Amino acid sequence: MSITIKSPSGREIKFSTGLFINNEFRPSKSNNVLTTPNPATGEDLATVSAATAEDVDDAVQAARRAFVTTWGKKSTPSQRSAALHKWADLIQENIDTLAELESLDNGKPVWMARDIDIVDSIDCLRYYAGLADKIEGRTIEQEEGRKIAFTRPEPIGVCGQIIPWNYPIQMFAWKVGAALAAGNTIIMKPAEQTPLSALVLAELSIKAGFPPGVINIVNGLGSVAGRAISSHMDIDKIAFTGSTITGRSIMESAAKSNLKKVTLELGGKSPVVVFENADIDQAVNWVSQGILFNHGQDCCAGSRLFLQESIKEEFLSKLKKNFESHVIGDPFDIKTYQGPQVSKQQQEKILSYIKSGIEQGATLLTGGEARIAHLSSKFKNGFYTPPTIFTDCKPGMKIVDEEIFGPVLTVQTFETEEEAIEKANNTPYGLGAGVFSQNASQCMRMVHALCAGTVWCNQYVALSNAVPFGGMKQSGFGRELGIEGLKEYTQTKSVHWNYGEKADWPVDGTSN
Repeated sequence: MSITIKSPSGREIKFSTGLFINNEFRPSKSNNVLTTPNPATGEDLATVSAATAEDVDDAVQAARRAFVTTWGKKSTPSQRSAALHKWADLIQENIDTLAELESLDNGKPVWMARDIDIVDSIDCLRYYAGLADKIEGRTIEQEEGRKIAFTRPEPIGVCGQIIPWNYPIQMFAWKVGAALAAGNTIIMKPAEQTPLSALVLAELSIKAGFPPGVINIVNGLGSVAGRAISSHMDIDKIAFTGSTITGRSIMESAAKSNLKKVTLELGGKSPVVVFENADIDQAVNWVSQGILFNHGQDCCAGSRLFLQESIKEEFLSKLKKNFESHVIGDPFDIKTYQGPQVSKQQQEKILSYIKSGIEQGATLLTGGEARIAHLSSKFKNGFYTPPTIFTDCKPGMKIVDEEIFGPVLTVQTFETEEEAIEKANNTPYGLGAGVFSQNASQCMRMVHALCAGTVWCNQYVALSNAVPFGGMKQSGFGRELGIEGLKEYTQTKSVHWNYGEKADWPVDGTSN
């Protein structure tokens, strides 16, 4: 049950294609499979096993055994830390292989996968390895010499984790790092569009020393494997990153099953506000990166730009040049900044939004088919879309109101700070927001006023494993990363301890 892929660099990448359950690769019990394409060419890349509800149940049973016998109830913090550190070391040793596989499966440039996504993932695992032995409760004094109370943070148990296709390795690390450090066991479902890198990570987890059942990988369709995870009666927590629509469905399934704990990191339509006193060149660079990084496939992408009217012409002139300077093409070319979208479906969705923007009266500043017409014949069937800027936008347009999840930026203007706040908050989402101003007081006022889980000042999409990340409103709830991310995988047990000679009050109907 293995396959060897030869990448454009000549590297041979060999990995198992089965479901990973109890530290073993095996086919689906129904022999179901799914095929993933290479987004750059449109050609089939690999076929892997696709889990059914029965396979998910097997994974849950393995995870429950491991939680009770070897990990959650039996392991020490130092053992969990050592395994996470070893896993991070092994990923580092295989970083080039993983980067090329990630690029082939997802479409992002190899350099981006290696130098940003995987480096950050390694650091994330090491960050939580360092926190594994720092999970602490507190003592609450009750009655001197007679009674004491204290709290114990304990692992939740078996955790289902469902990750998206835009950052396959990075989202994997964000989910498993905190969960494993706290002593939980996991059932991971990668996105059906990008199932491959998780299988290599699974092989490396065995070498890292994780006992059987601690980590289980069940590739498959969201409508089958994802639904089975969210509704399973013996899964104690669900962590999901993806669309708001799917998040609602997962929350409903979790409530109807066993009221399992849920954390959701969902969609976004993030505003970026640029004031006339901003450093224009700095803001242009960050605004461009905020929407074009990862091909615009980012939940917190800065997709709604608000410019103070007085700087509109200068800013847009420089922004247009910046957009048009980004190289689109071969993900294995070091000069490429934007590769293809992850799938044909995603490409068509983005192009339909561009068409609707034109039809609804927005002005196309840059973008269109001519921007990608230069692609060689090798990539003509790839899922490429043009970096696009629309001006003269207004609420009510689909490109303004709905999450596109692609390299499409909408531009509106404002006169006053109050108007900027009102327009920026005019969205059901609340994941990220950006402010560009050289006035510190103005930045702080905007930080307080903007409804978003993360606000960037004079930068954008810069993340840290030590800083919590998550949304407000319909962008979800709960936090990943930081100490807050670790706490999402623990539950507090309170202990009341009477160590005096007598009870505090009669418990058998007689007086003391």
